[in-house]
Amino acid sequence: MKKAAPFFVVSLVLIAIDQAIKLTMHHYVQNHLSDEYYIFGDWFKLHYVLNPGMAFGMEIGHEYGKLALSLFRLVAMFFIGSYIYRLALRGASNGLLWAISMILAGAVGNVIDSTFYGVWLGNAPYGSPTPWFHGQVIDMFFFDPWQGFVPDWVPIWGGKFYSTPIFNFADACIFTGVCVILVFQKQFFAHQNHEEADENDAEEVEMKQV
Repeated sequence: MKKAAPFFVVSLVLIAIDQAIKLTMHHYVQNHLSDEYYIFGDWFKLHYVLNPGMAFGMEIGHEYGKLALSLFRLVAMFFIGSYIYRLALRGASNGLLWAISMILAGAVGNVIDSTFYGVWLGNAPYGSPTPWFHGQVIDMFFFDPWQGFVPDWVPIWGGKFYSTPIFNFADACIFTGVCVILVFQKQFFAHQNHEEADENDAEEVEMKQV
């Protein structure tokens, strides 16, 4: 457990930051929903919005879709946590473990929202079967370099209004962790492949000695 502890600590710190941002937005900004707080120019700002569905503003339309999503997030959270533990015991690359710790933090951050916010903050959508597992995720980061109607000649999206999704710190953790793994996967998994090769060589030597 000692090998995995630093990575779980990182996840806990990121979860705390995520929840602090969300609760601050809830208590101080929710009564000013039409207001936007500019951070960098006109293209990056804070905009309070409730997301009843998935990451980056996506939603599930079915009545019990939110419940299914919340339960899936819970299962994924425990799976990712156990995966970090196993990788740490096997001596996996620290970079890989940091990246997965970010993904775990993002998953847990949004699990807290969907599991408890319907009860704690009373933000479950009207008509929800139960406030438990139906809380809405609080999003606030709005990266908005351009929005408007897409030209009609563009396939699929032509004539539709486009605006970049509003996301939160947990979403950013997941996105960053996944990107880091994709960019550095050769370095991360080369170390693992070398270890597996060494184990196989050791087994072959033992077999020959027998």
